[in-house]
Amino acid sequence: MLIVADENIPLVDAFFSRFGEIRRCPGRAIERQALADAEVLLVRSVTQVDRALLEGSKVRFVGTCTIGTDHLDLDYFREAGIAWSSAPGCNARGVVDYVLGCLLTMAESSGAELGRRTYGVVGAGQVGGRLVEVLRGLGWHVKVCDPPRQALEGGDFVALEEILRDCDAISLHTPLNAETRHLLSRSALESLKPGTWLINASRGAVIDNGALREHLAVGADLRVALDVWEGEPQVDTGLAAYCQIATPHIAGYSLEGKLRGTAQIHQAFCQALGEAQTVSLDELLPATWLRRVTLDASTPASWALNTLCRAVYDPRGDDAAFRRSLQGDALQRRAAFDALRKHYPARREIDGLSVALDGESAELRRVVQALGARLL
Repeated sequence: MLIVADENIPLVDAFFSRFGEIRRCPGRAIERQALADAEVLLVRSVTQVDRALLEGSKVRFVGTCTIGTDHLDLDYFREAGIAWSSAPGCNARGVVDYVLGCLLTMAESSGAELGRRTYGVVGAGQVGGRLVEVLRGLGWHVKVCDPPRQALEGGDFVALEEILRDCDAISLHTPLNAETRHLLSRSALESLKPGTWLINASRGAVIDNGALREHLAVGADLRVALDVWEGEPQVDTGLAAYCQIATPHIAGYSLEGKLRGTAQIHQAFCQALGEAQTVSLDELLPATWLRRVTLDASTPASWALNTLCRAVYDPRGDDAAFRRSLQGDALQRRAAFDALRKHYPARREIDGLSVALDGESAELRRVVQALGARLL
């Protein structure tokens, strides 16, 4: 069996080598010729997998080590009898850590108190739902917009218009489809409250990037953090210049998230073949660098929040590296975008951190538990 895999998928050998030969390719360069004789295709979000790529091939299983599936032609898969799997929730924790890092940075630069702001989360699936749990666990006021979930469940969801009107910080976590493309249009952007913080770690085209650049260019009172870009790896450098935080689609690039994605696809592949799993992710995860933090009971909760989050991840480093990459011509910038992702350093998740309290503090206990760190 020949398995073609995006070269950026980790642990492919450990999980898949027993099934056959593995051929690695750059994700954006996977084309029909590369799939000659392949029966399995493993990708990430940069590879468009559709009829044009697969028709006439031997591929009978497609796995994407990502939450999103907008790069997969699922209708064609059903028509052609191709089994497939994504990795829902694999990098959700990493994205939550990214959003928390952005909020801390925006609060620091503006002098705002995080606990006094109203948060809007648009899209409450694997990522957005987990973010809502963390923010509410911290005791913060959160409004949630998710029309599909609202239609299925009812519940305490609100309309997008209410989010745009009332929220001081808005984080986008929707899939990209016909309904969400340019969800934040020019008119939606113009309806935001002055001083709003806007974070997009979903898909670039959920925001009309051209309209956002023009809105910021005329002096809109808006702080923006973008991890995703319309047309990436081509990035609107003018828009990036207006962003407080700009990163190259790495919000979910925690080590655990990437390895978890491979493990989930391996599990789905074994199920498709009727084979038992012989490899466990727990056996392959390396030890964390920072295993334990001890906080005195007198530690201010705001300091603890800042310290614990930034001990694990701070987006300012990725922002600086990305801005340094926005040099040269368009081809050089595209290559630099992919290089930053390919050579992304190991980054861990906050739920791998253990926290001990020296003394009793109900407020610190609440912060640690809300973040998802292990309370000793």
